Amino acid sequence: MPETLTLAVDCGGGGIKAAVLDEAGTAHAAPVRVRTPYPLPPSLLVDTVAGIADSLPRAHRATVGMPGMIRHGVVVHTPHYITRSGPRSRVEPELVTAWSSFDVRAALSERLAVPAMVLNDAEVHGAGVIAGSGLELVLTLGTGLGSALFDGGLLAPHLEWSRAPVRRGTTYDELIGEPERRRLGDGLWSRRVVAMVEGLRPVFWWDRLYLGGGNSRRITPAALARLGDDVVIVPNSAALVGGARAWELPRETWG
Repeated sequence: MPETLTLAVDCGGGGIKAAVLDEAGTAHAAPVRVRTPYPLPPSLLVDTVAGIADSLPRAHRATVGMPGMIRHGVVVHTPHYITRSGPRSRVEPELVTAWSSFDVRAALSERLAVPAMVLNDAEVHGAGVIAGSGLELVLTLGTGLGSALFDGGLLAPHLEWSRAPVRRGTTYDELIGEPERRRLGDGLWSRRVVAMVEGLRPVFWWDRLYLGGGNSRRITPAALARLGDDVVIVPNSAALVGGARAWELPRETWG
């Protein structure tokens, strides 16, 4: 029986990257990355993903992870793609309208002519790293802060708790996101990551916490030593590997 190939696409605030992987998570060509174009109406995202797909081996299905609240493949809210020129730039009302209730799963499935799955990007990342037992929390450190929660491999409903205020009106996104890392430097930023983990541990009581995303590798050795044995740093490549493994999640968890 021929193996099933998955087009895995990780849509971020600064870049969109993709690869075609087999069921074991092995890439069948070098990953492709392009800068996220702005302004970015839904039609341009679909065109961009389709353009990347054309440069890769033909896949039998597609998994797309994107920022924001995605329910059953439909966009409830996305934080970056409604802006004029990217993260923390001016929000454009017409883009808010265009993205609201946009069925991105249906649009991509039709354009790519394969079954598609669309989840929050942290959820796809999590599919690539979880063991499937116990309560597992995945946090991704990048432009902002992404999260996904799994219980025995079951994906919990997505919560954008990273948008909640943590102090003086500052959200977790603003406290831990890339602009603050650049402003503070890796050392002070890593202390914030440790403080966040310590603050969230009594909220979730996880069995294991995975820290991924592009900035997880920037956590300093001193901070890593303080995180605890229940915290695991995972590579950002999980965002693509998870695209293949997400299809193995129990069906009722699909987005």
